[in-house]
Amino acid sequence: FAGLSLYFEDGHDDLDDFGFDDYGSECDGIRITAFLDAGQDNLTPLGRLEKYAFSENVFNRQIVARGLLDVLREFSDNENDFISVMETVARMSEDGEPTVRAELMEQVPNIAMFLHESRPNFPAAFSRYLVPIVVRYLTDPNNQVRKTSQAALLVLLEQGLISKADMETKVCPVLLDLTEPSSDDDYKIEAVAIMCKVVTMLSKDTVEHLLLPRFCDLCSDARLFQVRKVCAANFGEFCSIVGQEATEKLLMPKFFDLCSDSLWGIRKACAECFMMVSNSTSPEVRRVKLSPLFISLISDQSRWVRQAAFQSLGRFISTFANPSSTGLHFREDGALLEVPRCTSDSDCSLNSLNCSEISPHYTERTITHTPPNQDGRATPSPEYALTADSEEMHNFDDSHTSVTGETHRGFSRPILNSNVSPTTTNNAKNTTETEQTDENFNSFHYWRSPLPDIMKDTEEKQEEEPDDNCPDAKSSPGKSTSDQIQKVLDCLQPHMDDPDVQAQVQVLSAALKAAQLDSPSDNSPTETQPVVQPESDADIGIDLDRHGSYRAPIFLFDYLSVSPLTMCLQNVIPQQLLDQYLSMTDPARAQTVDTEIAKHCAFSLPGVALTLGRQNWHCLKDTYETLATDVQWKVRRTLAFSIHELAVILGDQLTAADLVPIFNGFLKDLDEVRIGVLKHLYDFLKLLHADKRREYLYQLQEFMVTDNSRNWRFRYELAEQLILIIELYSHYDVYDYLRQIALTLCSDKVSEVRWISYKLVVEILQKLYTCGADDLGVNFINELTVRFCHCPKWVGRQAFAFICQAVVEEDCMPMEQFSQHLLPSLLSLSSDPVANVRVLVAKALRQSVMEKGKPHCAYSDELEETVMALQSDKDRDVRFFASLDPNKGLMDTAPLI
Repeated sequence: FAGLSLYFEDGHDDLDDFGFDDYGSECDGIRITAFLDAGQDNLTPLGRLEKYAFSENVFNRQIVARGLLDVLREFSDNENDFISVMETVARMSEDGEPTVRAELMEQVPNIAMFLHESRPNFPAAFSRYLVPIVVRYLTDPNNQVRKTSQAALLVLLEQGLISKADMETKVCPVLLDLTEPSSDDDYKIEAVAIMCKVVTMLSKDTVEHLLLPRFCDLCSDARLFQVRKVCAANFGEFCSIVGQEATEKLLMPKFFDLCSDSLWGIRKACAECFMMVSNSTSPEVRRVKLSPLFISLISDQSRWVRQAAFQSLGRFISTFANPSSTGLHFREDGALLEVPRCTSDSDCSLNSLNCSEISPHYTERTITHTPPNQDGRATPSPEYALTADSEEMHNFDDSHTSVTGETHRGFSRPILNSNVSPTTTNNAKNTTETEQTDENFNSFHYWRSPLPDIMKDTEEKQEEEPDDNCPDAKSSPGKSTSDQIQKVLDCLQPHMDDPDVQAQVQVLSAALKAAQLDSPSDNSPTETQPVVQPESDADIGIDLDRHGSYRAPIFLFDYLSVSPLTMCLQNVIPQQLLDQYLSMTDPARAQTVDTEIAKHCAFSLPGVALTLGRQNWHCLKDTYETLATDVQWKVRRTLAFSIHELAVILGDQLTAADLVPIFNGFLKDLDEVRIGVLKHLYDFLKLLHADKRREYLYQLQEFMVTDNSRNWRFRYELAEQLILIIELYSHYDVYDYLRQIALTLCSDKVSEVRWISYKLVVEILQKLYTCGADDLGVNFINELTVRFCHCPKWVGRQAFAFICQAVVEEDCMPMEQFSQHLLPSLLSLSSDPVANVRVLVAKALRQSVMEKGKPHCAYSDELEETVMALQSDKDRDVRFFASLDPNKGLMDTAPLI
């Protein structure tokens, strides 16, 4: 139809003659600007455009609207003609037929891009003619036209085709008018939706000064719940744009109202965007205000709200991540980076930092650049985060006795003031009121003296053998506590090889120091030091037993043989959040909240582990093991896909102790689970010690067996991972174990698996020759020659040619070695009866061997004769590749394979 001239007339009879009724929506295949061609009307092209653009026939006008981009191209050489076309478009935009207006608006993004590319010639055409059309159509009475205009506006913003001035002076005023309280309900709801979508494409200043006040008003719209729901669903976007100050000052009150809205759908939307809101607040607001608010959502009366809250719980917890504590943080591109140890108290603040709020003084250092361990690995040191946290805890303790309690709803946190001297502190404490003071309460929130539940034997011994040189325990709680903690530390010393114990000793050492600082000196009064009590037991994030005593951490019972009352010692996040997260593995939650709640728990576990830090891994260990044995394979699959990330977070010692057994279980699981560990097999193995890593050489063969033999992608993934894994093992191990797997994969029934396996073979050869194992390399080459070059099937012989070319291009071996051991066999395939084999032989010889091997090749004469013979081959593809200049672009030979 390219040369078909179409003449548009006003009468339907003429249209029928040309068969337009049969074209329908397929008119795009016709040159729809043919009406501009000279006809019997003696009109100029502009005159014909005018005639058909305002024809009485609707179909004529639709065709003109659909072909506007081509029309503009026709007249783009002459500025006056171009302006005339744009004025015609402006008049067409007022067409009374909605389908014409919709067709015109669909072309606006394409026209805008054309004008953008031609901006030097038509600098203001888009702003002058098209933007007003887009804005006017936002208030069009026809729903289809409005929707088309909204979609076009979003595309224009995404492409950056609307200027800031046009947005502020033309688009935003219309959106503000449509969201006025007196506006029509339908228009208002649509305008709110489009306003929330465009906000992410506007500058902070534009949003804050033009749209934010109106958005705050819309969040409180008492008449239209649809408006509040749209605001709730997009609340996080507004917070992320306007930043922390505006979020906390203007948006937080509105968010609290939306979270308590009477409609569950609005509360659910709030739960879904909670992470984005949290990312836009300070650590203090996140801990003190947002945490209790989230707890209210997670215990909402609506199951749908609870479900959304639990799905967002892990992501919300991850916003508490503090790189100065964990020693790690995720960069925007997903890379896990190590940050240096904090150098000051301000750096080691207890206030958690969002990963996106890392201060500039942190020097990023990727894991791959860390000093290698004894076995040559480059993995983060597990002691690093522990040391950083230990320093943080000591900074906390050194200043804790000079604290005035700052009690908040949902959390009690001390205000650090390391500038106050101990003498000043004691004097201040002596003048403080003593009402509501528990003499057994220690200012280090995790301990209370005495600890009768776990130190029963010690107490009985103290009663039998009192120490006359020490004050009574009741009058000296700090001394009693420090003695008891010291005894526990003594019990833990024989177990210091356990990474968990190392982390626990860090916490206990800090507790011991706090207890010693709280002990009254000889010159100080002996009365109990007053402290500020929290509003409730739950506020301090510590579990209490029914008698009001603090529960001791579970690890103490492991070494004192006393029945445990479980509690996780951690000061990173409010304890209630952690308790709710740990409860996600409770079967009752699946019945009352979400049948897939365990999967959501598994999905967010690496983020929670990163937030808590490896020193608090004991809080998550049992939960992780429960998830790893979940009856739902989707839960285990989720963990399998992320176990390598968790290994980076935990470090090599905890990985070896707690993750390796689970990893081994995944290796024997269903294919749906095994693929998770297989896809990141290299990432996990490189984190292990050399001896532990070597154990998996015997298990790699098991990946060749799958539940479904047709699952060829599983074997393809194995080949890709083996290419990476080669660097982790010695050349002897590669030859003894990986070589056999590679040769088996090279004989796979699926061609994709075979061709990726040929690349694996090349990598193995390179490994052998790089390590100086030439004898092993020659043995492998002989094996390849027998298996492929002399293969009765042509695909094997073709593979040999491919391998030879790859060996040369990757410089896997010296050319002398190649000429001696591979080239003769390659030359012998030049007379292969199958053309597809000769094609790759010609390609390998002409494009690779002759370019790199000719000057040093003992077979140079035979090589040239072979190439000349291939240049005269009866197959044209063989002739082409034998004659092709290597410096030119290479044709893809995939269709020939």
